Amino acid sequence: MRRCLGTKRHPGAQRYEDAVSLGDQIHTRPNAQHNFSAEVKAPFMIDAGYLGLFASAFLASTLVPVSSEAVLGVLAASAKFNVFVLVSVATLGNTLGAVLNWLLGRFCLRWQDRKWFPVKPAAMARATAWFQRFGIWSILLAWVPLIGDPLTFVAGVLRMNFWLFVLLVGVGKAARYVVVAAVAHGLWA
Repeated sequence: MRRCLGTKRHPGAQRYEDAVSLGDQIHTRPNAQHNFSAEVKAPFMIDAGYLGLFASAFLASTLVPVSSEAVLGVLAASAKFNVFVLVSVATLGNTLGAVLNWLLGRFCLRWQDRKWFPVKPAAMARATAWFQRFGIWSILLAWVPLIGDPLTFVAGVLRMNFWLFVLLVGVGKAARYVVVAAVAHGLWA
């Protein structure tokens, strides 16, 4: 990693380099099976623990591109954390992020023509078509990349019942995290 002359090394630089190394290790062997506990050392994720997992899950469910699955996978594979609690924390954070999207859809649509508005018109049209085609059950797929976040936003725009929304989003996201944790923990190797 390059650094400018005359500047001090930031304390988080080593953790950043570890994260880059982690990404390189995962992407250089796409057809290989990964044993996270043996191959990948990611102390920055383990240090963050449940709070880091919650934050990454929350951000991943909003319109910010973050991968909470990687954090959950490393924590579950480390065997230092309770897998049930990990899945619960990730599900709670991800569901609350979806609730934020629902609230934005419900109350902030009047600013959709602004450049800073988080949902682009094409994504909004795709999500609306998906929602209208499959109805409320499409919210079970709120975890799917590219369509999930706009779906939760559109659910707010279309004024889907809030408690039904929370229930369906929670079930879909919990199922996804159970699978991720099981694979990382070695239950489905």
